[in-house]
Amino acid sequence: MTVQNSDKTVSRKQRLQEKQRRQLAVVDTVDKAELKVRKAETELAVAVTEAVQVFGDEQSASEGLDMPVEAIRRFLGMAEDEAARSDGDADAAEKS
Repeated sequence: MTVQNSDKTVSRKQRLQEKQRRQLAVVDTVDKAELKVRKAETELAVAVTEAVQVFGDEQSASEGLDMPVEAIRRFLGMAEDEAARSDGDADAAEKS
C-alpha cells in the first residue's frame, strides 16, 4: 500500500511540476510578446508624429493615414512620453 501511495505522490508531484513548467513558459511567452507590442507601438508613435509634421496637422494626418484623430492623438502622447523618458535617461547618464 505504501509503495502505491508514494508512486501516486511522485506522479502527482510530476504532474504539478509539468503544469507549473507550462504555466511559466506561457507567462514568459506573453511577457516577450508584450515587449514586442510596446516596441512596435513606440515605433508607430514616432511614425505618426512624423506624419503629422508632413501632413501639417492632426486632422490632415488622420485623413491621409485613414486613422481616427483620437488614435493620432494617443500616438502623439506616446511619442511625447517616450521623448520625455529618453531625455530623463540622458540627463541621468550625464550626471553619473
